[in-house]
Amino acid sequence: MLKQRIITAVLLLAVLLPTLFYPRIEPFGLLTLVLIAAAGWEWARLNGSGPHASRLLGIGLGVALAVFWLAGGMAQDWRVLWRVLGGVWLVLAFVMLSRGVPGWAKWPTCLRLWGGLLLIACAWLALVQARQIGLGFLLSALLLVWMADIAAYFGGKTLGRRKLAPTVSPGKTWEGAISGAVGVFLMAGAWIWADARGWGDHNSLYVRLWSLGPLLAALGLLYLIVMSVVGDLVESLVKRSAGAKDSSRLLPGHGGVLDRVDALVPVLPLTMMLATL
Repeated sequence: MLKQRIITAVLLLAVLLPTLFYPRIEPFGLLTLVLIAAAGWEWARLNGSGPHASRLLGIGLGVALAVFWLAGGMAQDWRVLWRVLGGVWLVLAFVMLSRGVPGWAKWPTCLRLWGGLLLIACAWLALVQARQIGLGFLLSALLLVWMADIAAYFGGKTLGRRKLAPTVSPGKTWEGAISGAVGVFLMAGAWIWADARGWGDHNSLYVRLWSLGPLLAALGLLYLIVMSVVGDLVESLVKRSAGAKDSSRLLPGHGGVLDRVDALVPVLPLTMMLATL
């Protein structure tokens, strides 16, 4: 399993990194469109759509976003959308996690299906606009999620005692979540310190938050860390409701695309919300 995970990760990076560092945004946008279409297919499968309908919905999501992009949608100012999503994700986090796994199936199917697809689409829009702001800004947002996940994993393995959400994701602990937050705060501090000495482009998420003042920066960072955990828990809740271990088997050793980007779905739009304050 570990060998398979490593091979898949290396292949993904071999495809992703050249597009990420390419001067123009089109290759990165097109590659992530393919991934977002796959995520849409997975979401449809997890929420009651049959094989044929799921494929059509996934392809339709990718095509719709491509048309939106070509029509100039990426060049618009979406600050109002990011602020609305900030409230939407707070409500979703409270309602979904308080109702638990049984509560998800009681939601209307159309709301579950189309609401999820819309949130996935908004995450892609935020991803591309973050890349338009700058590579350093996008990487700082991605690294926030990755650091929170890695630090939480090792902190949970070493110190984990108290379950965070046992009925949704039994492997997550409060100790792991706190370790993830500590890891992110240390990374953010090191990034700001390095930027102050001229080693960065002064365009990272952390520098932008710091410009709001230490208190607001800390609250904003904590908000994003919490929402990264929420994204992970929400996807786990949906998978448990569907009786699925992974969102799909598209990525050998890793599960599906949604399994890899679940925390990014809320964090990317909320990052844009904080960056455009």
